[in-house]
Amino acid sequence: MSRKPVPAQSGERSRVEVTFDKPQLLPQLFGEYDSNILALEERLGVYIHARGQRVVIEGSAEAVAHAREVLTELQTRVIRGEAIDTGLIEAVIAMSDEPTFAGIMRADPKGSGPPPAIMIRTRKKTIVPRSVAQTHYMRDLISNDLIFALGPAGTGKTYLAVAQAVAQLITGNVQRLILSRPAVEAGERLGFLPGDMKEKVDPYLRPIYDALYDCLPAEQVERRIASGEIEIAPIAFMRGRTLADAFVILDEAQNTTPAQMKMFLTRFGQNSRMVVCGDPNQTDLPGGPNASGLNDAVRRLEGLEGIAISRFNAGDVVRHPLVGRIVYAYEGPDA
Repeated sequence: MSRKPVPAQSGERSRVEVTFDKPQLLPQLFGEYDSNILALEERLGVYIHARGQRVVIEGSAEAVAHAREVLTELQTRVIRGEAIDTGLIEAVIAMSDEPTFAGIMRADPKGSGPPPAIMIRTRKKTIVPRSVAQTHYMRDLISNDLIFALGPAGTGKTYLAVAQAVAQLITGNVQRLILSRPAVEAGERLGFLPGDMKEKVDPYLRPIYDALYDCLPAEQVERRIASGEIEIAPIAFMRGRTLADAFVILDEAQNTTPAQMKMFLTRFGQNSRMVVCGDPNQTDLPGGPNASGLNDAVRRLEGLEGIAISRFNAGDVVRHPLVGRIVYAYEGPDA
């Protein structure tokens, strides 16, 4: 690696060396053409170069300490088998800025030894948290019967819920998955849709299908849908049912009315778990957020035993970093 040093941030200049036990993993850590290192340099204002299994970090003392912590965490992710990309780098940087980062990721409650692994295993991949908010959310998915996941697009609310649902189905903890959302047009008039009922509602449910195919082989998804183990349907199809032995997910819940939300929540059956995902600020209902069944339900149910509410914000976006900045521009204090 030979590049022009990045100007250090203000403060006393510092230089540290980090030795990696597995130098064979450095290419994965650095990325193709050192793209991951370049992203770290640009984001943190440091200069990073390798000498064998040693990595030298130069810059201001504060920036160097920050980069060292992030680089060490990224190496841990590589050892676990995770792919390093710009989204993960941004997530780890954001997590390292949190005062609870070390406690959540590196120590048990007594302050010694590694924490119990926080992960979701599916047929195709093992999923680990990419933000502090995701860490708390994944714990809620394990320990609560009803979880409300609130926040903007790109924070992993629906994806992690589907992944946990798939994991529960694979292990036999539930007998079926029921994935639903309201069929509300997002500010557009789509007119008449051809085809049978499945073909009419599938466009509204595409994000759920995408998450399923990311967690299960395609042939398993199709087989389980055909057998009824996985059911994907609009919320109107839930009326009159009791959903027992199931993992139930309601996506885009901000587009439900209070009556629809009450109907859905009262479908809860024995040995079931329910996750309700949505962005309280982005409803497509004519009455706006005040008409949303999601906001009404959170107001009524927050604080009740057995119900968890996980909140995400623009800083928890794990898509392209630009998405987080866009969300902040629309919903931040100056919006």
